[in-house]
Amino acid sequence: MERRGDLYSRKIKNAIGKTLKKAVFFILIIFTILSCSGLSDKRKVIKIKGSDTMLQLTRQLAAEYMMRHNDVSVYVEGGGTGAGAKSLAESSIDICAASRKLLPQEIKLLTEKQYALGISVLIAKDALSVYLNTNNPAEDISLEELRAIFSCKINSWDKISDYNADIVKVIRPRNSGTYAYFKRLVLETEEYCEDNSITLHTTNAVVKHVAQHKNAVGYGGIAFHDSVKHAKIDGVLPSKQNVQNDSYPIIRYLYFYTVNTPTGTVKEFIDFVLSEEGQAIVSKSGFLPLW
Repeated sequence: MERRGDLYSRKIKNAIGKTLKKAVFFILIIFTILSCSGLSDKRKVIKIKGSDTMLQLTRQLAAEYMMRHNDVSVYVEGGGTGAGAKSLAESSIDICAASRKLLPQEIKLLTEKQYALGISVLIAKDALSVYLNTNNPAEDISLEELRAIFSCKINSWDKISDYNADIVKVIRPRNSGTYAYFKRLVLETEEYCEDNSITLHTTNAVVKHVAQHKNAVGYGGIAFHDSVKHAKIDGVLPSKQNVQNDSYPIIRYLYFYTVNTPTGTVKEFIDFVLSEEGQAIVSKSGFLPLW
């Protein structure tokens, strides 16, 4: 017959054994969680923000790159070139996608926060198209007429065509690189006029509005072809050939900006964008490759 002391001792040993098993179990769970966290920490991340004109192109480049490099995540966000420049200065992104060169005040913010002027890389060539509704009889607009339309010196279509109706101007917000580029290259010393104007935040929204309203006129990249027609400017159509040979008058480059000379994963991604494979995606997206 087992003595009471031995029975008590055995119960204590069993209790300690169960406690140790539970402790080992929880340690294994914690180890597994930490191991998974360690694996996720090894995944490389690139954050890109900026031009809405470049948004579709940048997403396609990112998707193709991630297919080739399954250890890299590339996050792409729009919001306009101005928003991208601000985020770059605040270190919340790695690359600013810009449809224009950074403005002096944006470079000033970079120098104040990052002690750097920023590094720009050309990734594609583009032209600014003027979008017209397919039912609008206007076909050809001169640069002078375009300037007069968006500065409210011409307010009716009958001044440049046989169509008698008020012109509705569709413009981009002030933080848009396309807004700034159009101002610099087309309006020059004139200012945007807000009379009978609509501000839309993306090129897709501009195209959609012009496609649905006969009196509307807007502007954006040549890669956006659906549902609208592209006006000739000074008699020249914004075709790829006319952009490549520089005969079309409203041409621009698209940029990636980094704070400093890119290194590591960011450099590898930009190298891919500039490679033959990356430039083929640029061409497929409707923009012009660099070579």
